[in-house]
Amino acid sequence: MFCGLGRLLTLLFCCVVLANQLVPFVHPLQLLVNLAAALLLAIHVLEVLLCNRSLKGRAHPWRDRGRVLLFGIFHLYTIPAPAAPEASHA
Repeated sequence: MFCGLGRLLTLLFCCVVLANQLVPFVHPLQLLVNLAAALLLAIHVLEVLLCNRSLKGRAHPWRDRGRVLLFGIFHLYTIPAPAAPEASHA
């Protein structure tokens, strides 16, 4: 439920940013929304770069990278952890 709510709020913020680009908000709010959007995009790009190795083994790595760019950590939480190789006790 946490990830679903986070995704919904992230999409809502993306809609606010898009609306700000189409019809700019009043002066101080326009700059703050653009700054927050740039900061969020930078964080999501950093998440993709840091998690790139774990995304390579997925069935659709480019789709996962796109979702991480859009949803960030909320998509990374939904990816199951890779199974650890079993140690042989010979």
